[in-house]
Amino acid sequence: MIAAFAFSKAQPKAPPVAGDDAPVLAADAALGDAMRSGDKAAARRLLALQFSLVDADGKIYARKDILGDLKSVASGPANDVKVRSYGLVATVTGHRKAAHDADVFFLNIWVKQKSAWRALLMQGVPIAAVDAPAVATVPPSSADSQPHECENPCQTIPYRVRSPAEQDVVNAFQAIMKAVVGHDAGAWGRQVLDEFVVYASGRAPISKSARIAMIERQRESNASVTVGEVQTLRLAVYGDSAVMIATAAAPDPSRPPYRAARVWAKRNGQWQMAISAHTDVK
Repeated sequence: MIAAFAFSKAQPKAPPVAGDDAPVLAADAALGDAMRSGDKAAARRLLALQFSLVDADGKIYARKDILGDLKSVASGPANDVKVRSYGLVATVTGHRKAAHDADVFFLNIWVKQKSAWRALLMQGVPIAAVDAPAVATVPPSSADSQPHECENPCQTIPYRVRSPAEQDVVNAFQAIMKAVVGHDAGAWGRQVLDEFVVYASGRAPISKSARIAMIERQRESNASVTVGEVQTLRLAVYGDSAVMIATAAAPDPSRPPYRAARVWAKRNGQWQMAISAHTDVK
């Protein structure tokens, strides 16, 4: 049973931010109906050829796997459904209750191809309650603390860029990673949008302001910070928006490998991250 995502025809509680919001929500609801009813023809029209699904356990399913058994990926109603449009890329997000009343956040990424919205990725993230502590205890200061030598992904990643636009997105991603390792909250903040939130397995969501505060505390304590090393990466640029899908692993046993989905938007000539979702691989 893959039931890691939720779909709903309910309108988002937040006011629309772009004219494409209604068509994206309609497509998302139609895909949910197709999955629940097992309508392969309808689902096929709504799935991009590069579509993949990541369930709440971090398992990946390709488009052909989903079309082979649609009903196994269908789930019940969602709540707090929201949509954000970034030109040719849009996100539909929300929450659903899973086993043992656990809260699963879902991120559905849609891309506009040939004047039609198609799903590129669906990812589920089992998260902690929103009122749970979002910031782990920062290690105490140590004169012997050495900065993490971040080769991957700060200096290089296992991906061959195909265009100047892709290189710009990769540069922005590496700038973010360098800022995290180097405790540079200002540099990190310049590379993410104000609405940015990171969702990760077993943790409470972290907003832009909370993440900046975390980086500042790590700087004050001289904490050695590590970031996940990229193992595989998919990147696609759609005009002034982009989608980055990766599998990463920590350079130490501090956490299991995880699937990471990131959406980017180009604002005033600068690529900035809009959302990041990390699902641990069980």
